[in-house]
Amino acid sequence: MKSKYLCNRLEFAGALGDLGTLLPLAIGLILINGLSPIGLFLSVGLFYIFSGMYYGLTVPVQPMKVIGAYAIATGMNASQITASGFLMGLVLFIIGATGAMDLIGRYIPKSVVRGVQLSTGTLLMMGGVKLMLGTSKFQILNQTAEPYLIIQSIAWLPIGIVIGIAAGLLTLILLENKKLPAAIIVVFGGLILGLVFGTREGLDHLEIGINLPEFLPYGWPTTADVTFALLALVLPQIPMTLGNAVIAYADLSEDYFGEQSKKITYKATCISMAVANFFSSAIGGMPLCHGAGGLAAHYRFGARTAGSNLMIGVIFTALAVLLGRHCLAIIYLLPLSVLGVLLLFAGGQLALTVLDLKHRKELFVCLIILGITLATNLAAGFISGIAVAYLLKWEKLSV
Repeated sequence: MKSKYLCNRLEFAGALGDLGTLLPLAIGLILINGLSPIGLFLSVGLFYIFSGMYYGLTVPVQPMKVIGAYAIATGMNASQITASGFLMGLVLFIIGATGAMDLIGRYIPKSVVRGVQLSTGTLLMMGGVKLMLGTSKFQILNQTAEPYLIIQSIAWLPIGIVIGIAAGLLTLILLENKKLPAAIIVVFGGLILGLVFGTREGLDHLEIGINLPEFLPYGWPTTADVTFALLALVLPQIPMTLGNAVIAYADLSEDYFGEQSKKITYKATCISMAVANFFSSAIGGMPLCHGAGGLAAHYRFGARTAGSNLMIGVIFTALAVLLGRHCLAIIYLLPLSVLGVLLLFAGGQLALTVLDLKHRKELFVCLIILGITLATNLAAGFISGIAVAYLLKWEKLSV
């Protein structure tokens, strides 16, 4: 019987595959919104470890993107983000524990699931290209493409594009190489670039010790914080979480792992995310979820077992506990364009799930969801896709 906890180079490469989604939002929430580095990375690390141990498979851990992106763009305070995490945990726990999520999932057509996966994959690829071009929100706020590199261009080419092209070609060459897995070579190559050409910000202050998070470092959220978080963050996040982090994620896990994924039910997924958000919010971290894009990223770069979760979980836990608030000095070494390459390939892997659709109406639903998502957001695309999918069940309509 195959071990649930392989810890070889392929699992390690897969463990690194989703850094492109996690790190830019995490860094932005720490620097711009004042979240605790210890609380944020410790909650990520422990969520990776315990979810991997429970499900016995590769399990993704991601920031809730609607909350994270909007909070960074508007400069929300940490207490409002904490409130959103508690509220999302409560919503997920209720719909999971009552079985409401199973009822919702039963009536979501496959074409809608694939549309969410296509849209999420496309958004990931767009995010990856933006990181390479230097046009992501985090880079715009920092007014530089690579904030932690001393070189910003080579001749007339921005350094992010140069690194992105080189890392992209390297990834294409090594993507199926089991001796030199692409993610390991690309990530560690990026770290070496950061050591040689980086600003080395914070490296001279590194001290190894034992650093533990505070309980509610920003105090209890006020009524005003809770109300604002509910309207501005939680309500827009719920449809995206249900569509991508529950339904599309569980579907993709079954596609990848078959019978091994039987524990990854709608109910279990909701409850594990709820527990993670209660814990993360209590120690000053960010709202967390699973996600189809994260699973595609880990899987594309080699992860097949919970061993990948243990390895990346231990790394984040060690960064938080041993280095404390100075752990960002290590993360700054990794060029953002390298993270962009990881996002680009992960997004492509997820978007290709539409290849199993055979009928025009199903593909049309996918494209409708994609178009609405690109014009507005994934939550709107998900809701609209459900309506169109049911409308097209009427035989008199054709596309």
